[in-house]
Amino acid sequence: MNLGGALSTFLDLLTVMLGFTAIIVVHELGHFLAARWAGIRVLAFAVGFGPALVSWRKGLGFRRGSSDREYHGLSRAERAERNISPTEYRWNLLPLGGYVKMLGQDDADPSARSAEPDGYQSCVPWKRMIVISAGVVMNVILAAALFVIVFSAGLRTEPPRIGEVLPDSPAALAVAEAAESLDLRAAGLQPGDLVVAIDGEAPASFKDIAIAAAMTARGRSLAIDVERPGVDGPLRFNIAPRTDPSTRMMSIGAFPLASNALLLPKSPADRAAVEARLAALGIPGARAGMRLTEVNGAPAPRGVYDAIDAARRSGGSPVQVTFADAQGQARGSIRPTVELSTVQFFRDRERTSRVALETLAGLTPVMRIERLADNVSDPRLRPGDVFAVLGDLEWPNIAEGMAEIRRNGRTSIGVVVWRPADAGGGELIDLGQVPVRDGVIGFGAGTTASTDTRLARFPRLPRAPRADEPPPEPPSGAALPIAPGSRVLAADGAPVSTFADIRHAVLTALQRGSSTVELTVEEPLQNGRPPATGRYTWTLSAADRESLGRLTWICPLGPELFEPEQTILRAATASGGIDVVGALRMGLHETHAVMVQTYLTFARLFQGTVRVEHLKGPVGIAHIGTIIADRGVVWLLFFMAVVSVNLAVINFLPLPIVDGGHFLFLLWEQATGRPVSVAVQNVATLAGLALIGTVFLFVTYNDLVNLVR
Repeated sequence: MNLGGALSTFLDLLTVMLGFTAIIVVHELGHFLAARWAGIRVLAFAVGFGPALVSWRKGLGFRRGSSDREYHGLSRAERAERNISPTEYRWNLLPLGGYVKMLGQDDADPSARSAEPDGYQSCVPWKRMIVISAGVVMNVILAAALFVIVFSAGLRTEPPRIGEVLPDSPAALAVAEAAESLDLRAAGLQPGDLVVAIDGEAPASFKDIAIAAAMTARGRSLAIDVERPGVDGPLRFNIAPRTDPSTRMMSIGAFPLASNALLLPKSPADRAAVEARLAALGIPGARAGMRLTEVNGAPAPRGVYDAIDAARRSGGSPVQVTFADAQGQARGSIRPTVELSTVQFFRDRERTSRVALETLAGLTPVMRIERLADNVSDPRLRPGDVFAVLGDLEWPNIAEGMAEIRRNGRTSIGVVVWRPADAGGGELIDLGQVPVRDGVIGFGAGTTASTDTRLARFPRLPRAPRADEPPPEPPSGAALPIAPGSRVLAADGAPVSTFADIRHAVLTALQRGSSTVELTVEEPLQNGRPPATGRYTWTLSAADRESLGRLTWICPLGPELFEPEQTILRAATASGGIDVVGALRMGLHETHAVMVQTYLTFARLFQGTVRVEHLKGPVGIAHIGTIIADRGVVWLLFFMAVVSVNLAVINFLPLPIVDGGHFLFLLWEQATGRPVSVAVQNVATLAGLALIGTVFLFVTYNDLVNLVR
């Protein structure tokens, strides 16, 4: 990272930390004001922790450090005569958070007591309940106020409009109600669909769709209503989210709509990376921020989705694209890649780990290095290297190869690569042990599908969890006794050099009514002997013939290279001014929504659809905050409002050591007329400390691991 980027990140982190401090100080201000109202003596109101740098006390004024010693050195009569306040306001050494210290009250020591008339225990229980609750109330008020500011200024975010939909995902497989009567031939959500309701609630932005999916109970469906151009009236889809293998969270498999403008990163290095990738795709001269204006000579109002549709219809022919900005135009030719079938299966019998694998009816490409990452662990690795040996695997497919790298927290892995030569052929290179850092060796994974016909072993599918359930049926190509690392030379006598060629030969056979294809295969090198050639008769099953007939072509120019479409959430009047009432309504609605989502998160933790590793601790929250701060002041205020609501909810959970636990003790005291015994409070406090400490250490460890990754 350059000096400017490091300084910007540091300033963002400092801003976020000050924001956290402000949220906690407001929380403590609630306790302070309520304690003063209840007649409880407040000894200190402090910003930060550690020794006091400077303090102020009515009657004494400002002091360097604390004025406690000076205050206690005076007699009670002198304090009364000089009207010296018992409350000291402090600015401490570490300005992270803050606290209020009341006479006779100590969260960590339930045995602390005071017999003074203005002590904490001398106050009636119902007033103390208000004092304990006031911090949470202030956090909710702060969040609502921040949301009002945000929606008055306008929050730039992604609209609830569907963009890319993953193949075989719940969003892709869902069928609209009354689809036949509406003559809807394509299943699933489509790019451009506007989501108008989720279970009857109108989403304000795309994040509402993602959150609704993540918070859905396992096995339950979401009723999603969409408006689609060219279709009269809304369409209803009932979609059951499922666990995303990459995030391990519930998802429907849809992403926000991309605009027609290429990514425009702030960093020059990131801009150069975008432009280098565009040049590699066949669009030299394309600049970050340019807009896609034409596809195959026709206007492209839908941007990259027009290019995707053109590639799907291309039959493999190049797709011509034109980009433009104020400085000129850039034209290029993009060659579509072959679409393979996606096989979904569970890695384990308990069906907790889902795997998606691209294959051609069982013929599976080998994992290769598509591109190197900044954190590559071995400089000997090269883009284009094909993995011949990876740990215990030979010629691995991409699903098993990635799992092998991450297996058992290993710190190194044996690697042998096949490195193709520019003039054809190639060589095997033994790299020995390659370092593994936090489950990665630093590359973007791809396959040999578009570069070679070398084959990997199709994964062994795990048995069904019940004895009476039939095992999964593998594709027909998986039954061929072809050794991993073999290369297909010809299909039905026609030479082939890519999986696209194999697919073309298979489709040609199907068109003439044949369900068998003769494959000529070059076996892998063994003990230095010349490779042998074998022939295999491949008989395609009915399911494979059907799936192959649906395959099309894929556009390598994807939505991830484009800026997302944006909308502004703002409460505005008809004349464009600020609608204060509307902003207040939106702020209260968002506050309520975040509170419900926080409670739902805990419920889904117990149900298993949200995992503990998804939770964020202070490190993770600070990291996310620095990213959001880079999006501008309005987004930072929105983030702080969300944090404030979360702090309110977590602080009022019925757990010892937090406000919710103290509230329960006071509720018991109010109902029975006697306080909870000190022994019970001590045990509860220790249990609460142990629980919160364990969770804190766990989430902080996860935060640090994710940050390093």
